[in-house]
Amino acid sequence: MRKPKLHWQILIALIIAVIYGIQFPTTYKLTTHSYKQIKKAKIPQEVSQALLPIKNVKYTTKKSFVKDATENLGPKLSEEYLEKIIAYGYYNPPVTYVSWMGDLFLRLLKMLIIPLILSSIISAVTNIGGGESLGRIGIKTISYYVFTSTLAIVTGLFLVNWIKPGIGADLSFAQKVEELAKAPNSLGQTLLEMVPSNLFEALSNGHMLAIIFFSIIFGYFITKVGNKPQVILKEFFNSVFDVMMKITMFVIKLTPLGIFGIVVKVVADVDDLYALMLRMGLYMGTVLAALSIHAFITLPLIVRFIGKSNPIKHFGAVTTPLLTAFSTSSSGATLPLTMNAVEKNSGVSKKITGFTLPLGATINMDGTALYECVAAMFIAQAYGMDMSFVQQVIIVVTALLASIGAAAIPMAGLVMITVILTAVGLPLEGVGLILAVDRILDMFRTSVNVWSDSCGAVLIAKSEGETLKV
Repeated sequence: MRKPKLHWQILIALIIAVIYGIQFPTTYKLTTHSYKQIKKAKIPQEVSQALLPIKNVKYTTKKSFVKDATENLGPKLSEEYLEKIIAYGYYNPPVTYVSWMGDLFLRLLKMLIIPLILSSIISAVTNIGGGESLGRIGIKTISYYVFTSTLAIVTGLFLVNWIKPGIGADLSFAQKVEELAKAPNSLGQTLLEMVPSNLFEALSNGHMLAIIFFSIIFGYFITKVGNKPQVILKEFFNSVFDVMMKITMFVIKLTPLGIFGIVVKVVADVDDLYALMLRMGLYMGTVLAALSIHAFITLPLIVRFIGKSNPIKHFGAVTTPLLTAFSTSSSGATLPLTMNAVEKNSGVSKKITGFTLPLGATINMDGTALYECVAAMFIAQAYGMDMSFVQQVIIVVTALLASIGAAAIPMAGLVMITVILTAVGLPLEGVGLILAVDRILDMFRTSVNVWSDSCGAVLIAKSEGETLKV
């Protein structure tokens, strides 16, 4: 019997995972085992005593569990220990038995990211050659990222002003978001931290912009040393990159199992999917409509008329990384698969994929930028605050800059939205309105991020005179 292609295996795994997750929804219960974990964690005994009234009580939703736990703990203990208690109260054996596959898959992908980025960018820069070629490709890459992100934001802004999903929104549906009260670094600080004061610290902490900056500088100066060391270093990093891609090919085979483990937990952990869709349907519809316009109209038109390539063929070539991005909500974790698909299936050269895609996974966030803009306008509408033209321009610019600074990890856009809210004077607690559906929308916007990265690689390869398979 012929084995289905990988993207069909992933799609089947996704469907089975959704059905499995719906069949086994997560409940919360503080069992005797939970109390043993609380004791091991050295949480004060007064916390355990305060929670005795709800011991062995089964809660069908996280919201109801949190409500009762908070009432029993009181404000002070809740603030300090509630998150840990939620983790200890998590009760879903059927999901726990399979979710480890998703955790393992993500760990394998994350294991690859830093050595892959380091070797691919150094290899790409040395293969590109001198400063003139590097500068030309760099300018094209950055220009494409800024251009498409701006188009995405404008699309989102148009739809959110037209549909107005925030008018009449249920403010009682908001959730507490104390952990998001602090905004991330400013743009100036982000740019400053691109230059690593300690490379090994940047590598161990996964500071991607710093790693990319060092890789570009190191690769550039390899081309400036003598012929013998240049050849040795060039061959070394080309070989390291080849080995990393071999490991990537091995990890790719585990993708269906990994995605099954991830999606099962995501679906099972949603409290009441139907009620959530009813309450937040218009907001979700606005975001998804804007993402769809950008993904299925704007980007394909750019690929067809500027990149002179077939967007449908290219979409087929990158189906695997797109489905993986959808499941993991991490363009960074998907990067190894994206590089493999764009190079092997779309025919883009190693020097272009090695330079543009790691950079794109870090700074090109079309879907995230669009989402942040729509979310900010939704919050403004929900609170009855009329945004002037100038304020909306500020939202566009800030969304663009914030998306560049967003990490390539799940829910990074939710953290970065605090920058936008602060810039236009919107209440930070407004993030609570969108918190319940953020994880679902994160899956869609990450797929758009990866799709845009791959389209950029095709566009730049074609502008450099490469002959592609698409």
